[in-house]
Amino acid sequence: MATFNSHLVLCLIMAISLSNIDANRAARSLLQTSQPALPTIPPLPQATLPPLPAMPNLPTTTTLPPLPAVPNLPSMPNMPATTLSPLPAMPNLPTTMLPPLPTTMPTNPNVALPPMPGMPSIPTTIPSFPFLSPPPSN
Repeated sequence: MATFNSHLVLCLIMAISLSNIDANRAARSLLQTSQPALPTIPPLPQATLPPLPAMPNLPTTTTLPPLPAVPNLPSMPNMPATTLSPLPAMPNLPTTMLPPLPTTMPTNPNVALPPMPGMPSIPTTIPSFPFLSPPPSN
C-alpha cells in the first residue's frame, strides 16, 4: 500500500510539472502575439428624469405671545436661633505600657540542605556514523 501511495505521489508531481511546462509555453506564445482590436462600445442612452416638484411655501410664524410673569412668592420666615449645649469633656483613658522590644535578634538555625543533582552535560561533538562517512580511498 505504501508503494502505491509513493507511486501516486510521484505521478502527480510529474503530471503537474509537465503541465506547467506547457502552460509556460502557451503563456509565452500569447504574450508574443499582437493584441486584437477591441470592438467599440456603443454609447448608452441618457436617462431623462422628470423635474422635481417645487418646494411648498411654509406658513410664516407670527410673533409668539409673551411668557406670563413669575408671581411674587412670599419670603421665608426667619427661623429661631437655636443654642446647642456644650459637648461633654472626653474621659481620661487609661494608659498602657507596652513591653520593650528586644535588642538582639535571634539567630537562624543552621540547616544542611541536600546536594543539588548534577546537570547532565550536553555533548559538543557530533558522533560519526559509518553510513555517512565517505568510502575508503584505494
